Amino acid sequence: MFPTFLPSEAQKLTESTSIDLARSIQRAEAIVPLSRKDEGRKDEAETEKSQKTVATAYVRQGEGGTPILLLHGFDSSVLEFRRLLPLLAAENETYAMDLLGFGFTDRTAGTPFDPPTIKTHLYSFWKTLINRPVTLVAASMGGAAAIDFTLSHPDAVEKLVLIDSAGFAKEPISGNFLFPPLDYLAAQFLRNSRVRVQVSFKAYQDKSLVTEDANICASLHLKMPGWIQATRAFAKSGGYGFVAQTAIAKIDKPTLILWGDADGILGTTHARSFEETIPDSQLIWIENCGHIPHLEQPQITAQHILKFI
Repeated sequence: MFPTFLPSEAQKLTESTSIDLARSIQRAEAIVPLSRKDEGRKDEAETEKSQKTVATAYVRQGEGGTPILLLHGFDSSVLEFRRLLPLLAAENETYAMDLLGFGFTDRTAGTPFDPPTIKTHLYSFWKTLINRPVTLVAASMGGAAAIDFTLSHPDAVEKLVLIDSAGFAKEPISGNFLFPPLDYLAAQFLRNSRVRVQVSFKAYQDKSLVTEDANICASLHLKMPGWIQATRAFAKSGGYGFVAQTAIAKIDKPTLILWGDADGILGTTHARSFEETIPDSQLIWIENCGHIPHLEQPQITAQHILKFI
């Protein structure tokens, strides 16, 4: 049985890793302040009014070891880790979560879907469910979110793994130019099935992996209530364009950089930039692989992560 909050299209999944992960998705309540100006208030009643409880989608598998927390990329979900998570969970307690505004996490009306609130929501999830230093494993846009989180909450992160990470690269959508109705049209463009298939072909080096099951995994969350509104809000916020080399250079955690040697989304130059900028880092190339090593080469990706931990 699939969770009742998943769209009915989940029934069309055919690959065992997709089905198993989809069936294991849960939701937990995480508190998100609606106004960051209110965070310092000591009046309990006022603080209560300025918070929302967000039903947060996540998967937890495995026991023991340093907990691992997986963060997905732009316009994605926990299903992105359907092949990697079980491999990591064989040796470590492993979580994957849907960031605020993404995946199957509730998009509550009135919530700011911007990086500062995403970070607050991520901290609330970590504090509520894990509350121990984690190895933070983040892919693409999730890498920029992980960098922002690590710099703000260093006690929550023991080690950092960046997989074909954003940070040096521009955001996939520039919020500076998204005014109505252009923001709505941009969201509809992202929703187009042909566009999403084209992106998948660009993301994979092995085009045979762009299956119907993969397409369902990549688009299932589009059926969730509030997807267009949250996507528009995130894009108009400017996304993670504020993450710059000066911020990346402040990372003081041991960092593993995994990068597909045939990344057709971000290219390969940023891999070296991360290695040169983060003081305690190592770069490992994943051969014959595109932008998503955790889907295209999950065994090798897992081996490198577990060895690093």
